[in-house]
Amino acid sequence: MSDPLADIVTLLQPAARYSKLVSGAGTWRVERQETGQPFYCVVLEGSSRLSAEDKQITLREGDFILIPAAHAFTMSSLDDGPGIDPLTVTMLPEETRHGDPEGAPNARFLVGHFAFGSPDAALLVSLLPRIIHIRGDSRLSAIVQLVTDEARAERPGKNMILARLLEVLLVEALRSNAGEKAPLGILRGLSDTRLALAIRRLHDNPAREWTVEQLAGEAALSRSAFFNRFRRAIGLTPMEYLISWRMALAKNLLRQEDIGIQEIAERIGYGSASAFSTAFTRFAGLPPSRYAEQTKTISNASA
Repeated sequence: MSDPLADIVTLLQPAARYSKLVSGAGTWRVERQETGQPFYCVVLEGSSRLSAEDKQITLREGDFILIPAAHAFTMSSLDDGPGIDPLTVTMLPEETRHGDPEGAPNARFLVGHFAFGSPDAALLVSLLPRIIHIRGDSRLSAIVQLVTDEARAERPGKNMILARLLEVLLVEALRSNAGEKAPLGILRGLSDTRLALAIRRLHDNPAREWTVEQLAGEAALSRSAFFNRFRRAIGLTPMEYLISWRMALAKNLLRQEDIGIQEIAERIGYGSASAFSTAFTRFAGLPPSRYAEQTKTISNASA
């Protein structure tokens, strides 16, 4: 049976961008305006405050933060005081220092960004929590250290290894945040054993002509109970989720040179190319052939 969480992370196509060591001393503050790319941070020493996604979080040693789509955030020392401008930045030999360049650090972090290569990353990210905060998870810290070591070294197969490590990092971070208290989205849905059965069946065979009744049967629930439970957990109706997942798969397939529209239609549950084209155009705002052309043009330009 499919693993929906692994399916989503694989389709996101995470790729390494950079990571670095950062420290803060005295009174310091970091203000960032980001472009919606994923950001992560591991607290190696000390403590600090993070303001992001309408939340204020006190970070301690061993904490892990993942923001799947970072737009704006602030990190700062816990205490404000007189002295040097808190926005001062100094490049030291092995790390970036914020605040007092001469003082003893009160916090040290490993921070990094990676990119999602999926043409439908925004849709997939919308199914994930806006911010993930995990405390004292040695497994995640070990994986992040492997990512950092690989990113800084020049070894054969570097890009392939980084891609696999980032997939593992994402899955580990996401499943560590799963449970009944998980934010609205796929993690909460998968933490519900009844809903998880239906979601896995849907991912296992997205081309099947699913109905709400059939999915409810997989979850051993009545139609109305399943429908309401699904929408409360994930934020979409079962059919909205099915269509969204089919279209995410379609967008990924349209990037490939050797697959025609008819084959894509059949793979994701449409009886004809015209039926798929109509559904895709309604969802994406342009026909699949046009979307494929635009995607390949962008890909060639960035190559």
